Amino acid sequence: MIGKSGVAALAAMVLALSACGSGAESPPGDGPRVLKLWHYESAESAMGKAWAEAIKRFESTHPNVKVEFEEKSFEQIQKTASMVLNSDEAPDLMEYNKGNATAGLLSKQGLLADLSAEVTGRGWDKLLPGGLQTTARYDERGVMGSGQWYGIPNYGEFVMVYYNKDLFEKHKVEVPTTFEEFTAALDAFVEAGVTPIGTAGAEYPAQQIFYQLALSKADRAWVDRFQAYHGKVDFHGPEFSYAAQTFADWVAKGYLDEKSAGVKAEDMGVAFMKGEHPMMVSGSWWYGRFASEIKDFAWGHFLWPGATMAPGSSGNLWVVPEKSQNKDLAYDFIDITMSKEVQNLLGNSGGVPVAADPAAITDAKSKELIESFNTLTGRDGLAFYPDWPAPGYYDVMVAATQNLINGSKQPAAMLDELAQPYEDNLADLGN
Repeated sequence: MIGKSGVAALAAMVLALSACGSGAESPPGDGPRVLKLWHYESAESAMGKAWAEAIKRFESTHPNVKVEFEEKSFEQIQKTASMVLNSDEAPDLMEYNKGNATAGLLSKQGLLADLSAEVTGRGWDKLLPGGLQTTARYDERGVMGSGQWYGIPNYGEFVMVYYNKDLFEKHKVEVPTTFEEFTAALDAFVEAGVTPIGTAGAEYPAQQIFYQLALSKADRAWVDRFQAYHGKVDFHGPEFSYAAQTFADWVAKGYLDEKSAGVKAEDMGVAFMKGEHPMMVSGSWWYGRFASEIKDFAWGHFLWPGATMAPGSSGNLWVVPEKSQNKDLAYDFIDITMSKEVQNLLGNSGGVPVAADPAAITDAKSKELIESFNTLTGRDGLAFYPDWPAPGYYDVMVAATQNLINGSKQPAAMLDELAQPYEDNLADLGN
């Protein structure tokens, strides 16, 4: 980035150094300060590596500050955030899920600090153009896309199809480029006695397959209705009806394991790394870990055939709890995660950076990932995630897709299960 962006970056650096000099260290005799940091990225993931480097850089530039890092699971933070942030146990800085039901809800409850002044003062808005800002800003109703800044994303993410190249070659299956070729590939694996897609019904992966199926029949206007309440959503319309029926059919055909309702995301990922399934549908957050840990077979990825959109967005957010006692330190840490050095490391470790130097991304696999992300964003293809629209909707989605997997509900009844909490939330918002 040259010209105006370079000026903005220089201004941000000056402001960051000023912050480090004025507020980062305690007066003599007060002892070291502590920045309490929570995030849920594994150490071997691209984000985990980047944030570990950010901690080192932060402590080297803040010699009288100690980072007290605690790794929490996604589920832990998802389920306890409102309670923890409303207590004296709140961290100073936390990674949190984005969307109306999560960051939006906390912003509406007054639990998150308004970052707007820091965003403009440090130039973060210049590094997060267009759609990358959508999940960072929330209005007074907690609805994303406008209003104040309550979080900072510093990577992108999207859902793709990971595949085991060795298993494809063994079973003479070509990488599909159309949906018809995709289902033919699924049939070929089933005929060979192999469950083609590894998934996890106890957490997010299964609902993302369901949502991807809906997106294959949807357009941007439908996504805007569902995610941002720009009109009525018909849960028995062609998009969700196709998704529910097709998902149920896929279980019946053996494309998805009928025993996967109780499987967690970690177990799904480990199974793929062991070569137990030729495909896994999940997000780019696995990419760096696969690059580090898969040694026994060649692997790759492709975008969902036959669809222009996929679940995805800017990455999870750095949020600063309103009760943080060290907001200045939290802002300095965010600034370091947006630096070229940390962003370049993120990009070369299998992540999707938002502010890296493109010429600095030298890892071949990382380039493939970033190219796919650019393909999606180039066609306005990031469609967010199915659990975002309503508080508590994540658990609703988990239960609903589990019911499809184990056959306890038919597709129409499953869609009713999704519709009621969504409509209740609209009523609460006054829509």
